[in-house]
Amino acid sequence: MSADAGTAGEGAGGFDASQSAAGGRNPWVIAVVVSIATFMEVLDTTIANVALRYISGTLAVSADEASWVVTSYLVANAIVLTASSFIAKRYGRKRFYLACLGLFTASSLACGFAWNLESLLLFRVLQGFAGGGMVPISQSILADSFPPAKRGQAFAIFGIAVVVAPVVGPTLGGWLSDNLSWHWCFLINGPVGLIAFSLVSFLVQEPKSAIEERQKLKRRGVRMDVVGFLLVATFLGSLEVVLDRGQTDDWFASGFIITFTIICIASFCLMIPWEMTRANPILDLRMVATRQFGSCFLVMLATGAILIATTQFLPELLQQYYGFTATWAGLALSPGGMVTMVMMLVVGRLAGRIQPKYLIATGATIVALAMWDLTRLNPDSTFWFFAWSRIYIGIGLPLIFIPITTASYDGIPREKTDQASALINVARNVGGSIGVSIAQNVLAFREQFHHSRLVEHVVPSSPAYQRTMEQATSYFSAVGGEAAARERAMAFIGQQVQMQTAYWAYIDVFFALMLISASAVPLALILRRVKH
Repeated sequence: MSADAGTAGEGAGGFDASQSAAGGRNPWVIAVVVSIATFMEVLDTTIANVALRYISGTLAVSADEASWVVTSYLVANAIVLTASSFIAKRYGRKRFYLACLGLFTASSLACGFAWNLESLLLFRVLQGFAGGGMVPISQSILADSFPPAKRGQAFAIFGIAVVVAPVVGPTLGGWLSDNLSWHWCFLINGPVGLIAFSLVSFLVQEPKSAIEERQKLKRRGVRMDVVGFLLVATFLGSLEVVLDRGQTDDWFASGFIITFTIICIASFCLMIPWEMTRANPILDLRMVATRQFGSCFLVMLATGAILIATTQFLPELLQQYYGFTATWAGLALSPGGMVTMVMMLVVGRLAGRIQPKYLIATGATIVALAMWDLTRLNPDSTFWFFAWSRIYIGIGLPLIFIPITTASYDGIPREKTDQASALINVARNVGGSIGVSIAQNVLAFREQFHHSRLVEHVVPSSPAYQRTMEQATSYFSAVGGEAAARERAMAFIGQQVQMQTAYWAYIDVFFALMLISASAVPLALILRRVKH
């Protein structure tokens, strides 16, 4: 289909092509271009997860310190998302997008050449700041480039980037770390970023409506809500710190966590009245208070929790208790990524025919069943047991992601599409942090619980314990002599108790994630009908 034919047909349906970011070009080319940059940005939320042990070893830091490589990125990303809408309007969407893309590429290369932990964290913060502006502006470009009837298909391409990238991240990061070095997890963004920058510069146009709005803002002297931005940034930043460091620092037994919790609550309480009374707030919280957008926001929180938590904890489980390498742990997620890509295209078609509320409810149900299926894990679970679980998730997530993005724009004026994009992406990032925090706490607390229950039966007076000791001692005596056979038998029993404890704890984690996914079903069903 030619660009002229496409825009002419769309113009008949009430869509003004002069307001499109595609200009006179085919909008599907624009969709692919912005999705490349988005894929690269979202990829960096998970690509370093499986490389943390390599990073801690190379930079001579602890595993806890290395985890800030992931945390710092998420914190910076979420903070900038809140300001991206105003900056894009005030200084130009294309100009802002290119600035973010350029900074992201440069900071990615700097991360690859970081010489210590402090420099790596600094460059990751810059990378997160840049990435935080790219995703919502990409969505806004798509929303303005396509008529409402075709947004579902356009968001399908965009959705491939957002949903598949976190799945590809561990696989690619594991392979690069195992075969090259962790530095390449960041250096790989260099050539991709340069290509994306060139394509965006040449193909993406600034819509006339955006230019007119920017000039109007200049004439009116509208300025950024700096106080609101600082309150939102403080709230999100302190929340991320509490969620990510709470388990490590023993929650409220730590003065550090108590301090950041007080800061988080105080900034939130000040943020609400301030943002609700501003003429040009940094975040339009009234949107979150509506039934339609508010429900979409909560569903995206749950979606982010499932997507990020499973992507982080499944490779961890496979490497620690099933002996997988970083590469193979990542590969276990790959079949789900391929299914997701296919489903994105299918759901893009369905989104124009079936009400979003029904697609979302179906997807949330499938994901919940996938989480329930993972509760069947045991020491004999194979590679394909975990691969199939990701396939089920890969079927369900697109049924949530595309309709929720489409439904969230329903009833939103064109001038607020950037705000809607920012809020939905904040929900995904914050939801991911909440999901990881919940999973970490369930894992830690339930490990303690199951360990205390299991050791109750590992006592010398237990007949089962005596039989196991006799059999293990006989085995070790036969293969290694009698000198240390009993000690090795006791160590073997302790190891088995620890492994059983871990399996039960991970089962509880997946059960908790199942409940989170199931909670999205009633939220989806209260959405109003969308006019296709």
